[in-house]
Amino acid sequence: MLPTPDTSHVAYERIYEPAEDSFLLLDTLSSATETAFLQKRFGDDYVPLVVEIGPGSGVVIAFVNAHAQLLFGSRNVLTAAVDVNGYACKATGETTKKAASENAATCGRYLDAFQGDLVTPLKDRLVDVLIFNPPYVPTPELPRQPGPADLPGLDAKPTFDDDSYMLSLSYAGGKDGMETTDRLINSLPQVLSSRGCAYILLCAQNNPDRVRERIRALGEAWNVETVGSSGKKAGWERLQIIRIWVE
Repeated sequence: MLPTPDTSHVAYERIYEPAEDSFLLLDTLSSATETAFLQKRFGDDYVPLVVEIGPGSGVVIAFVNAHAQLLFGSRNVLTAAVDVNGYACKATGETTKKAASENAATCGRYLDAFQGDLVTPLKDRLVDVLIFNPPYVPTPELPRQPGPADLPGLDAKPTFDDDSYMLSLSYAGGKDGMETTDRLINSLPQVLSSRGCAYILLCAQNNPDRVRERIRALGEAWNVETVGSSGKKAGWERLQIIRIWVE
């Protein structure tokens, strides 16, 4: 069992707190099947770029960066993150740097957390491993996409309404909990490298079978497989992680 990064410094009133979904990602990425997949796909002195979209506290990307040697078979791994919430970007940097200092013998190189909407800050076909724990809870509507005036500066003290709005961005998924995830899936052909793969978390209400059909419809080269699950309730997998890749 690899140690989980410390997030005790994170202000959870405005940043998503690590929960079952976060820990399922850690367990899946460090499983024997996935480390074998990653090491085979990114061997031969290749330096992969791993980007988490919506890192929140930073626990997942900090884990990947801290244990790069064990996950990828090499410390030559670059990591970064993108979040619309500036407070999450700051927390991610703190979490990742702290975890790296505590795992200096196995960590990769953390670049930064960039504030932006999904993959908009990223260059085309640059990402080798994309990780996404989306806002997957079905809600009547999505929170409005924030503009500069909607998010307080990091030096300002957020109001209760600010905190509530920032938290809603982390969990409210709109229709079927899929509106944000749909946008991310649409961007995969644009953002993934030739060796690229993506790990995306889904819940039962997201209609995972329909999601898998949609990904296969991207073309014959596109593959999708369930690689992690939190177990079943009433015959439904409550949470699952799919891996998407191109052969």
